Amino acid sequence: MATLLVTVPGGREGDAALELEWALGDARVRRTKWRGVLIVRTSLSKDEALKRIREFETTAIFRVLPIEKFVESKKERILEEAFQLAKEYIKKGDSFAVRCKRRGNWISSGKEIEIELGAKIKEELNAKVDLTNPDWYVWIEVLGKKTGLSIIKPEEIVKKRVEF
Repeated sequence: MATLLVTVPGGREGDAALELEWALGDARVRRTKWRGVLIVRTSLSKDEALKRIREFETTAIFRVLPIEKFVESKKERILEEAFQLAKEYIKKGDSFAVRCKRRGNWISSGKEIEIELGAKIKEELNAKVDLTNPDWYVWIEVLGKKTGLSIIKPEEIVKKRVEF
């Protein structure tokens, strides 16, 4: 079972939903209240879902990110849950970057979360910060009341070109 956050051009959510359903076969696509942001749930594994989307010719999908879990959009909760996830993946000497995309105003600053969480991971896990070519991304997507968290390798992010 995989959950994906998909970004699309504003106004093309319907086209993207169809493309995702065709690519994945079994997919529940849900719009969010933000233009160009969809949440997709599929019974496929994360790797299989990403592979199918990567291989599928699309016209309305910008980026696909796997989401491991959703938590309440409170700064302390995001920091704690993201750190717990990071401990499962990031090992001593690994490099990482924290990315926080904030939609809505449930938290005051995505940059603040990136800095605080990055400092804690660097210090407690003995990992190295590498903002350009990390081994791991700690990815945080704040969507109003809920925040999606993932620890992913750069190759797990599917980026597509959209033709207008």
